[in-house]
Amino acid sequence: MIAFEFNNPTKLIFGRGTLDALKTEVPKYGNKVLFLYGGGSIKRSGLYDNVMTLLNEIGAEVTEQGGVEPNPRLSTVHKGVDLCKANGIELILAVGGGSVLDCAKAIAVGAKYDGDMWDFLERKAAPKAALPLGTVLTMAATGSEMNGGSVITNEVTQEKMGWGSPYAYPAFSILDPAHTFSLPKDQTVYGMVDIMSHVLEHYFHSESNTPVQDGFCETILRTVIETAPKLIEDLENFELRSTIMYCGTMALNGVLNMGMTGDWATHNIEHAVSAVYDIPHGGGLAVLFPNWMKYNQNVDIARFKRLAIHVFDIDPSGKSDEQVGAEGIEALRAFWNSIDAPSRLSDYDIDASQIEVMADKALRFGPFGNFKKLNKEDVIEIYNMSL
Repeated sequence: MIAFEFNNPTKLIFGRGTLDALKTEVPKYGNKVLFLYGGGSIKRSGLYDNVMTLLNEIGAEVTEQGGVEPNPRLSTVHKGVDLCKANGIELILAVGGGSVLDCAKAIAVGAKYDGDMWDFLERKAAPKAALPLGTVLTMAATGSEMNGGSVITNEVTQEKMGWGSPYAYPAFSILDPAHTFSLPKDQTVYGMVDIMSHVLEHYFHSESNTPVQDGFCETILRTVIETAPKLIEDLENFELRSTIMYCGTMALNGVLNMGMTGDWATHNIEHAVSAVYDIPHGGGLAVLFPNWMKYNQNVDIARFKRLAIHVFDIDPSGKSDEQVGAEGIEALRAFWNSIDAPSRLSDYDIDASQIEVMADKALRFGPFGNFKKLNKEDVIEIYNMSL
């Protein structure tokens, strides 16, 4: 375990009926609110009207921005920054899933920066301030409700990159599992794959003496595996939605990786795919992660064996450590298949024609990955394995 510091400033407000907390939380930060959301789902569900009613009750001056894309675009961020500066916005309220929250974080830092916030993703500058951000989560997936990370797509250059800043943490996040009832099966599945992938990114590390962290990871993975089949058959089950929502937050709020550095190569590989093809992030991860695991199993055979036994209950009797680990990888693929997650890039009509392009995008800042450093040849092989 390496030395670490931990600080998470987000106030998490979790449970049924918690939307009313807007009446006490919003006034702490100001009266002029940018209300940011995605498509029409929050209007169809009634959440939009409920939020507006509460904001009106406290006399908030609301500026709206809808239409945030599933892979939020830089042009949408620019629009939000302009709205914030033109209207003297004091608080951004993001209502939606991870994409809306990621976009809101980019707007929040961009509104306090004189240049283009894309500078932060190109590592030309770092945020020095941000507008306060509140969130109302409608999809369990990214953990963006309780971390300082964000992913933005530059549609002009076809680049999708992650960034993070201590200034980008939400001030408060409201998580009512009932707000995820309207999420369709495919989006629910993508969210659960994303949650598991975040945990796996943490799990594949090179530190010693991490029994608590590894145990936390294994517990969340087992919980999602147990809950997912039930949830996709009962999408409005509050208890099941609560469990997955809590797993999503804990998977990426900094608790799991105290004292260790996870890999994060698979996310980088997937970002290049969805930058070119605009596919769902969770779907891309479902395709790529088991192949990353196969490609890197020999880096630490014991770690893959532990995952197989502790998460997938693989019986090690009479088998080599490598065989046990391989069975664990196949068990992950079989589980994701069982909940109808995609397994090949061809499921999205992706062929080999853009592999070189995607690999170059993934290597934008050179070789990457902390469990195993990947170069271009490695990335190309993982893409080919995934076709």
